[in-house]
Amino acid sequence: MLWPMFFLVLAFCGIAVLGLLAVRVALEVRRFSRAVGDGSERVARAADDLERATVSCSRTFER
Repeated sequence: MLWPMFFLVLAFCGIAVLGLLAVRVALEVRRFSRAVGDGSERVARAADDLERATVSCSRTFER
């Protein structure tokens, strides 16, 4: 009876560790997706700035 209880406790501990790791992965995924979103917003802002600068520059050379 000792060995089945030991393996049951060992299995429970393994499942608890896997659950903890899943929570950590989920938090890191959330943080990573937030960073990707911020980066895409920066790229979009930089593209808009570049577009405005090229329009301004083209107007300068047209005159």
